[in-house]
Parts: sequence; C-alpha cells; structure tokens
Amino acid sequence: MTLLGTTSTVAISLYALLATAYKSMQGLYAMPTKDSSALEVLVGSDKLPSVDVIVPCFNEDPRTLSECLASIADQEYAGRLRVYLVDDGSGNREALGTVHEDYARDPRFDIILLPENVGKRKAQIAAIRRSSGDLVLNVDSDTVLAPDVISKLVPKMRDSAVGAVMGQLTASNRTESWLTRLIDMEYWLACNEERAAQARFGAVMCCCGPCAMYRRSALLLLLDQYESQFFRGKPSDFGEDRHLTILMLKAGFRTEYVPSAIAATVVPNRLGPYLRQQLRWARSTFRDTLLGLRLLPSLNSYLTLDVVGQNLGALLLALSVLTGLAHFALTGTVPWWTGLMIVSMTMLRCSVVAFRARQFRFLGFSLHTFINVFLLLPLKAYALCTLSNSDWLSRSSAVATSNTGGKQAPTQTPITGSSRAEFSPHSAPLRRLNLARDSSELVLSDNICGDE
Repeated sequence: MTLLGTTSTVAISLYALLATAYKSMQGLYAMPTKDSSALEVLVGSDKLPSVDVIVPCFNEDPRTLSECLASIADQEYAGRLRVYLVDDGSGNREALGTVHEDYARDPRFDIILLPENVGKRKAQIAAIRRSSGDLVLNVDSDTVLAPDVISKLVPKMRDSAVGAVMGQLTASNRTESWLTRLIDMEYWLACNEERAAQARFGAVMCCCGPCAMYRRSALLLLLDQYESQFFRGKPSDFGEDRHLTILMLKAGFRTEYVPSAIAATVVPNRLGPYLRQQLRWARSTFRDTLLGLRLLPSLNSYLTLDVVGQNLGALLLALSVLTGLAHFALTGTVPWWTGLMIVSMTMLRCSVVAFRARQFRFLGFSLHTFINVFLLLPLKAYALCTLSNSDWLSRSSAVATSNTGGKQAPTQTPITGSSRAEFSPHSAPLRRLNLARDSSELVLSDNICGDE
C-alpha cells in the first residue's frame, strides 16, 4: 500500500473512532431530562415578563413579511408584548408599505424605517436601544412562529442565570425541492442532537437568529461588544447570532434550548444560494470557535469533545477523502476501506436518527453525505483560508442599495397609528403554517427529543 493509501486508511479509521465516541455522547446527552417539561409551565399572567420582539427586514417579500408579523401578532402570551419591525433601508420599501401600514395600526407594533441599509446587526441594535421589555426575542423576517413560541421560551428565562434561549427550527418550504427536504432534516439534527446535548450543560454554542430570546439586562451589558466585532482588524458584521451567544457564555450566562418552541423559516431551494449561505456560516463558525476556545476550560468536558468532534472530525474526513482520491488517481486502485467506512457510518447514523425520530425519511439523509464530502468540505477549507473576507454573500437584493456599514439612528416612523379596531393584518390571504402539526412530524414527544 502506498503512503497515500495508508494515510487515507488511518485518517478514516481515526475519524470513525472520533465520530463514534462523539455521536454516542451527543445522543446520550440529547435525551430529555425528567424535569424538561416542568420548565414549560407558565407562571401567573400578572408576573409574566414583558417581551419585545425585534424583526429586522431588508428587501423581504411582502407576503413573507406579512406571514411573519401575523404569527407574532397571534402569539398566545398573556404578558405585555411589543413588536419592533426595523426596515433596514429596503429597496422595495414601496412594495412593503402596505404591510407597514397594516401593522402600524396595531398599538403593539412600532415601525422603524432606517434611511439606508446598515446591516442586520445594527438594525437589531437600533430597536434594542429603543425598546424596554424585560426580554428580547429576535425573529428573522422570513420566519413564522407557532402560536405558543413565546409562552414556551419565557419559562426558561425564569432562571436569572439564563441569558439566552432558542427554539427549534424547521424549514417552512421543506417540500419545495430535494434540497429543502435535506436542509429540514439537517435543521432537525442541529437542533435535537447538537443543541439539545449542549443545552444539558447550559451552553448552547449558537442560539440561531430566526428565533432566539435574550435577557435584556444581559444584552445591555454586551451590546457594545456585539456592535463592534472585529476580526484581524476588520469589522465583522455577519454571524451575529453565534457571536452574541459566545458573548453571553463568556459573560457567565447560561444558554438554553426549548424543542417545543417551533419556528419555521425559509431555506435555500437551490444549490448556489445554499452554498453561499454555508460559506458565510463556515467563516462565522471558525471565527467564533477561536473565540470560544477560551471558554472550554470553564465548561463541561463534553463541550470540548463537541468542538473537537466537529472540527477535527471534518479535518480527518477531508484528509481521508483527499488522499483516497489521490491514491486512486495515481495507482488506479480504489480505496475500498475509506469508501466502506464512509458508507457504513452514514447508514448507521441515518438509521439511528430515523429510529429516534420515528421517521423513515431520515434514511434519505444519507444523500447529504455526497454534498458534505464533495461540496461542503472543500467549501469549509476555502472558508478557513479566507477568514478575513467579510463579504455578506447573502441572497441577492431586490435592488442595489448602499451598505456603508456606518451606524444609523432609527428615524421616527412616518406612519401614525389609529384605533385597534382598524387593525387588519390578515386582510390579505396568507400562507399560514400549522406549526403544531408540523412540529409533531419532527418531534413526536418530549420523551423522544427534548431537553434547541
């Protein structure tokens, strides 16, 4: 056997050992604790904390934004609720005007119109500094919340040591293509395995942007650091959810996950946008992993295994595939051991997940291995080599807009409110998602995948 063949065999064997240990521990810690459901019981309505919901919006489709805001307006929460919609200099603001006007009639809604695009992070901060609720819920403008999301998240915040909590994410357009189906399964795994296991130790490493709640007192302590993130001397204005979560952990707060708080978000339905999204996320993950390494000694040893498993595991897999392909190209000999190990581990993992979720569809997640090996691993390598690149690489704008990155103060909304009786956000027919039903397809019960 050549040096390349030996390297491939050794690398895939080490990967198999590491992945087996990591995934076994992850599966064990992702199982629900006995008191997980008890934390979801709300206290009396007279004692409920006030909640500010912040929705940054940039060039969003009016229908999608209406669905998002309607799901917030329909929240079954007895405490005080206020919503801040921040239009971040959208080029299609005229098209969004009807949505703004509809919701401005609701006294709970405050419409903030920024004069030019300043980025999601600064748009959030503009609303945070204007609001005053005890808790802050960040929601993406393409996300629809189940009616009980806030009611499910708030009880976790009763513990003053908890600084942030996230809900479970699903793909609202998961039936649109083969890719959206795979992404929806990818979200299930990220939430109900990775985040659920991290939450066992109060250290969810990334409270995802579409649905993440923060304690205001903790948020205000970190706001300046959050606003002025730099990497190698350059401003870094993406990966805001992961960075803010790491800042919470560094400040000594716990971060949690509630699997029964379901939020459905739009995911890429084509490979190009998906890969651009993954490149942006990979850069963010690598940057904040370097920051998070300093936290590991103060956290449970499982979190060290989690970081090692995700990063060293990917490196070993990439090395085994690369050397295996080189061995085949030079000798014409197929690296059977490498291929057999990848196939075996993929089928075993998908079978375990299908059994745990009680859903045969996860057997089809084996197709994601091809994307991971031949697209995502090279993309992550490229991300690691271009960490200083801060291109947003997001979905294309509706029109060209200025993105100076400068700090902008929110303007006073020109829309005046009227009586509550005139409020009619549902005047246009909306694609309403039955998230209670959808969530049952993802999480059959808290006994299967409980503690996001």
